Amino acid sequence: MAKKKPKLAVWKFASCDGCQLSLLDCEDELLAIAGAIDIAYFPEATKAEVKGPYDISLVEGSITTPHDAERIHHIRRASSVLITIGACATAGGIQALRNYKNVHEFTSIVYAHPEYIHTLSKSTPIDDHVFVDFELRGCPINKYQLIEVISAFLFGRKPNIPNYSLCMECKRKGLPCVMVAHGTPCMGPITQAGCGAICPSYNRGCYSCFGPKEAPNTISLSEWWYEELGVMREDLVRAFRTFNAYAEPYRKESEAHERK
Repeated sequence: MAKKKPKLAVWKFASCDGCQLSLLDCEDELLAIAGAIDIAYFPEATKAEVKGPYDISLVEGSITTPHDAERIHHIRRASSVLITIGACATAGGIQALRNYKNVHEFTSIVYAHPEYIHTLSKSTPIDDHVFVDFELRGCPINKYQLIEVISAFLFGRKPNIPNYSLCMECKRKGLPCVMVAHGTPCMGPITQAGCGAICPSYNRGCYSCFGPKEAPNTISLSEWWYEELGVMREDLVRAFRTFNAYAEPYRKESEAHERK
């Protein structure tokens, strides 16, 4: 009797779909994955739907509505392994900027009938609501890292995803440090590697699309920017409030400078 293929489901919450597109962009690799698993639910790619439970669920997007908060619990119960993909799912995303303001002020300005808008006061990552087996960072994610994570869980091993800083990628590519060489503010020293140092490759500072690395020294970087590069406090707040604004190390650092 043929062994059943593991079932994979891909779910979307508040997001731009970029991380799901990274999966579709795998092309040849995706064909290999499709041969090893049953893509049971993936609205971005197919209308076909196979009912759960699912062996692996990939979740993109943050929780922003009461319906989202209920739905993620249903998905968790139906999934043996739940993997969050991208900055929205792992840190609330760019939409988490709302967390620092009163969201009802925005709805009253943007919508003609704000009374029809049912939203939560904050945009929060998936692990604020349910247990997550693995978080894959990025805005968007690295498709090769995604293949590695899926393969690792299929074969019962730990994913080989780096947790060191982007500076390691710069060194490997032989790139000069943009902060030292040009005085350009760069988030690289506190950012998890994964993008291949795209911005420093073009003499730009890192914007931290992949979020905080393991044990980031945000205080030291902020002091260097402020004292050596002349970056103002309000600009420090903005630097920590981008794609991963609600990641705990970045949230605490931005709030510290906002109070000064």
